[in-house]
Amino acid sequence: MKIYIVGQDERSVKLRELYEKDKVKLEDADVVVCPIPFSKDLININNSDMTIEDMILKLKNSNKTLVSGAIKDSVINKLKENNINVIDLLDYEQYSIKNAVATSEGAIKKAIEMTDFTLNKSNVLILGYGRIGKALAKNLEGFGANIFCEARKKKDIALIESMGYNGVDLKDLDLVLPKMDIVFNTIPTMILDKNKVALLNRKACVIDLASAPGGVDFEELYKNKINTAWYLAVPSKDSPYSAALYIKETIDELLGEEDKWEKRLT
Repeated sequence: MKIYIVGQDERSVKLRELYEKDKVKLEDADVVVCPIPFSKDLININNSDMTIEDMILKLKNSNKTLVSGAIKDSVINKLKENNINVIDLLDYEQYSIKNAVATSEGAIKKAIEMTDFTLNKSNVLILGYGRIGKALAKNLEGFGANIFCEARKKKDIALIESMGYNGVDLKDLDLVLPKMDIVFNTIPTMILDKNKVALLNRKACVIDLASAPGGVDFEELYKNKINTAWYLAVPSKDSPYSAALYIKETIDELLGEEDKWEKRLT
């Protein structure tokens, strides 16, 4: 399987190094791997000097496979119309879970950089208990943080509490916000609005990990001089080698190149 890597971001550079033994030209590749997200403007391929139209012209009717993530449906349809196979990595749970681990580690690193107090014994609230929320809670536990996890469903609250964390129902959020030292948001819709920002301790730190449009009122947070960051594409920024490795492992698994037991036993 011949791989060609598109993109100049750090993750793509590391991925290119991992596939260095298979250096090939675009036209000779079986699989073309593009940055994640694939495109921000539906014209240009992210972190590259290629447009989507350029890529289609080069791969048209070749039956090659294009791999990326967060590819818009309109783009997927156009690629398939031109006989280009498409793999969106975000459709695969094994990739998303690995990426969540890297995101959680980078988010914790960011919190340490932004604060002048320890995570140990700090009250930390995680908004949302999906893949990233679960990874955050697990990693924060090792720091001795007092962990609160917000969720909407009763079964998720039960799961949170079974793990030894404090479950917070959405309706009870106002009661816990004033006591929080750090808030991580993972929900991509507004949850920390103007009224909830008003409840925060002014020494609190807020880190939004959610994709656009985010889930916090940044204007209100800045107005209240609350330490805030919208921290996106975390794996690429903080652990580009691991981020690249996760892509390679998933591609190898999906396309039949994986030999994980040989790797584990050597």
